Amino acid sequence: MVVGDKPRPLVDSFQRRISYLRLSVTDRCDLRCSYCMPERMTFLPKKEVLSLEELYDLATGFIARGVTKIRITGGEPLVRRDIIDLFSALGRRVGHDLEELTLTTNGTQLGAHADALAKAGVKRVNVSLDTLDAAKFAELTRRDSLSQVLEGIAAAKAAGISVKLNAVALKGVNEDELPDLIAWGHSQGHDVTLIEVMPLGDVEEERLDQYLPLDTVRAALEDRWTLTDSDHKTGGPSRYVDIAETGGRLGFITPHTGNFCSGCNRLRVTATGQLYPCLGGGEQVDLRAALRSEAPEAALAAALDEALRIKPEKHAFRMDQRGAAPALARHMSMTGG
Repeated sequence: MVVGDKPRPLVDSFQRRISYLRLSVTDRCDLRCSYCMPERMTFLPKKEVLSLEELYDLATGFIARGVTKIRITGGEPLVRRDIIDLFSALGRRVGHDLEELTLTTNGTQLGAHADALAKAGVKRVNVSLDTLDAAKFAELTRRDSLSQVLEGIAAAKAAGISVKLNAVALKGVNEDELPDLIAWGHSQGHDVTLIEVMPLGDVEEERLDQYLPLDTVRAALEDRWTLTDSDHKTGGPSRYVDIAETGGRLGFITPHTGNFCSGCNRLRVTATGQLYPCLGGGEQVDLRAALRSEAPEAALAAALDEALRIKPEKHAFRMDQRGAAPALARHMSMTGG
């Protein structure tokens, strides 16, 4: 637990050093993306969700064990009341014992919060954007909010925040427009990352019908553009290429066609304080119970040690059987995207 005067770094049983925390602040979202959740989603009772103070205490515990990057996630993190208070508190640690504070957002609330996020020390955000077609956006997300998202992206750029666009590649839905989305993003100065759909939670649609392997997408892009492998890294699972014709960078997150688990440096904590050592695994540790115990510091340290012990070597996603149950019952919005 402690080495000398310092808490022991987070190293799992496969000798992977954990330096990256994805901390969910809510499971709620103002969109209903068809690959993420059903229209009639049941959200957690608010009383089960950690307070902002508890989320800060949790983050502090991780920082003490060597976490240098924190990404705030949801659901949609910016729908949580007073969330900027948490960004401001954590932002004061950036440049000291925290190297980076960032977030993943759907962009709908970004226009209202971009300046405050920049002031809090956020220099980079990921925005989920699967299409630039307003009708298709409304169909995918079940909300007519594309204009708000685009305004949010522009506001973040104006505030000096670097934006990366994340697009889930969906067979028969947005695969034909991915080149246009990439070209547009690069023309605006944004990196773009493509993601294979993940089989988490029931979503009312057949997962196999949604699945588009990114090796197929890359081959199609190489017929159009010159792609050169890049050694650029952001701390996450993306593998990047540079595109000569657009002058931009493109990432691929491939949980199916190119397993990236050997270099995993991440832990995920839900808004209720459940720590999942692996996005694709059922293993979990209750950090809320540790925080609310009579000896929270010792209990949290012990819980983190247990999480490292049970973190699996890799996930076991499968996308090869029609009608198969999801790999896990919990939705991505519950785990933290």
